[in-house]
Amino acid sequence: MKKITIAIDGFSSTGKSTLAKQLAKELEYVYVDTGAMYRAVAYFAMQKKLIGTDFFDKKSLIEALPKIQLEFRFNGDLGFAEMYLNGENVEKQIRTIEVSSFVSKVAEVSEVRAKLVEQQQEMGTNKAIVMDGRDIGTVVFPNAELKIFMTASAETRAQRRFDELQQKGDNVSYEEVLKNVVERDYIDTHREDSPLVIADDAIEIDNSYLNKEEQFAAVLELVNDVVKID
Repeated sequence: MKKITIAIDGFSSTGKSTLAKQLAKELEYVYVDTGAMYRAVAYFAMQKKLIGTDFFDKKSLIEALPKIQLEFRFNGDLGFAEMYLNGENVEKQIRTIEVSSFVSKVAEVSEVRAKLVEQQQEMGTNKAIVMDGRDIGTVVFPNAELKIFMTASAETRAQRRFDELQQKGDNVSYEEVLKNVVERDYIDTHREDSPLVIADDAIEIDNSYLNKEEQFAAVLELVNDVVKID
């Protein structure tokens, strides 16, 4: 069977990671959550007091980049890889609303993007990979055989994210999550370096009214068309 590169881009909380994990499991491909990489850098900046609600020491973060080591380690019990920052499992820490509020600002920094894009491109050298993020089909893998762009209304995405955080026990309001979603949308689409845009050859999927199973079935059909599986 032909091995391909699958690039999944889109707005925050559109279920990119869920879909990417489903595809990787079905196809036995490597899955890379690039959002986790940017979240880990944002978490590092928070821990080092380089970013806050009213400040961001970009210069110090750039200088600290060589000291940031990111690694995905597969967790057999969970069935997916977790993010490690300098040898520490930070999978839970990077999924908080606090990290979400800073990650788009960190991702704006060109030096951060350059470091992570280089790592991401190395991961995809041998294809058979599913990668999701904001610039996978436009910057990281512009020649990917299949590009998906996922979208949904801000309200729908905020509700999904709110429900997810509530299940984890996070004490947040829907209004707070919606505000975060809207702010991230603006930053992601307006940054100078690799803004969130749909690639010319990407297939756009609005999943506002699709469940996970319907979405997976639709995209798997697209994959099969590309690899010509009977």
